[in-house]
Amino acid sequence: MGLPYRFETVSFPPSAAYRALNPLGSVPFLQDDSGVAINESIAMMLYVAQKYGPTPLLPGTDDPTLGRVLQMTVFGEAAIGAEMNSLLAAHFAAPEADKRNWSVRTQEARIGQAMAYAADMLGDGPFLAGADVTLADISVSCALGIWKGAHS
Repeated sequence: MGLPYRFETVSFPPSAAYRALNPLGSVPFLQDDSGVAINESIAMMLYVAQKYGPTPLLPGTDDPTLGRVLQMTVFGEAAIGAEMNSLLAAHFAAPEADKRNWSVRTQEARIGQAMAYAADMLGDGPFLAGADVTLADISVSCALGIWKGAHS
């Protein structure tokens, strides 16, 4: 959207100063000049699009693609991204015997179903909700990028 921003690296474990701003110590985290401080990526995308828009990334309330954009934006995080934390932990930190346990296999199957659903929603189109890139595409592609990166 062409907005100015500042990016900061967060140490692990997060510092006490960072935890004072964001008690969960999670990333990403957004704080703006108006005092808003939020730590859920989808909430951040929707907040920025609504507060600083209009933007083609989030159709207006009268646009028939709005519902699908909202659905697929949340879907990227809820159906794919939410499964990633435990899968990444199993992949990188679990003892060898637990890396492929039943919960890992179940989560991988669920992500496989979600990927198939996203592919069906995409169909032959260039983007998930029409002719233009939207928050839905950002959300789903980010989650898939994390998945691909973990399995490369």
